[in-house]
Amino acid sequence: MLVQSSQTPAGAGGEDMLTQVLLGLRLDGVEYGRCQLRAPWAVEYPAQREARFHFVARGGAWLRTGNGAWLQLKVGDAVLLPRGSAHVLASAPDVPAVAIGRCARTSVSDDIYLVRSADQDASELPTAAAADEAADSDVMFSGAMRFNLDPLHPLLALMPEQMRAGDLVKRDPAVPALLDAMEREASLDRIGACGILARLADVLAASIIRAWVECACGDSTGWIAAVHCPKIGKVIAAIHADPERDWNVPELAGLMGASRSRFAESFSRTVGESPARYVAKVKMFQARRWIEHEGMRVAVAADRLGYDSEASFSRAFKRIMGQPPSAMRGGARAAVLANGA
Repeated sequence: MLVQSSQTPAGAGGEDMLTQVLLGLRLDGVEYGRCQLRAPWAVEYPAQREARFHFVARGGAWLRTGNGAWLQLKVGDAVLLPRGSAHVLASAPDVPAVAIGRCARTSVSDDIYLVRSADQDASELPTAAAADEAADSDVMFSGAMRFNLDPLHPLLALMPEQMRAGDLVKRDPAVPALLDAMEREASLDRIGACGILARLADVLAASIIRAWVECACGDSTGWIAAVHCPKIGKVIAAIHADPERDWNVPELAGLMGASRSRFAESFSRTVGESPARYVAKVKMFQARRWIEHEGMRVAVAADRLGYDSEASFSRAFKRIMGQPPSAMRGGARAAVLANGA
């Protein structure tokens, strides 16, 4: 699911630099669950690399992330946790939470599941419709979604821990329409409803992100401010479009149409770090994707990114990512993730 912005910054020569950066952002569904939970209930979700999405189809729920305050969700509410933060969903704040892994789970299709409270026996609920008939059953639709960006990418790092659709409806008219469509699909319980809800969830999550980016256009500093600035945005778009290029300050200053000193000062003030540091981070994000997801050898990644040797590349990778590139492959990567790194 591509995330695109409809907003064009003034003076950008007809080109929306924010859109250029976001065009490559994909949000793909990993799995979905239609949750039928009988009050009182509380479910604890562990932290994960994937984003987490929840939509309240019937009843209601309370959400808490970390040590934050409880947030009440009503019918038709949707919330996206872009970094997959640990959180609890409950019918009431004072209900003891049970790990999501302890809930009963029945496969509906390859990536869609029916999830029930841990104390609900499958024999009590012969069909989804029968479960929905219970007056004390809250119904939600949840999903796990994967970004194609590195978790440390500036866009993901700047996102808040939770993004509520209702807070963004005034910015994007598509959001309430999608919420209405999901609510209707969930209430009718027609054949194939879970599959349609999964696709709607993908679109809604992408719309939430787009609306959030556009709402942040007034920020005076940081990555969002940079991509909304036509001149700096043009530079950032070029860097992300060609991370393998050996970008230097004179080239980037030329894109902005400014002297090297003026460009470096303006970029650092707006983005919060130097051009060289930003270019290096983008290169390492790309390298980690190659190594982790495509199985590319470290030496090949180093060569493609213009490093003189594998050793110099590995030092740069560890300095920026906190781990050597070898930790991203095979059993070593699995061990790193298991240790919570």
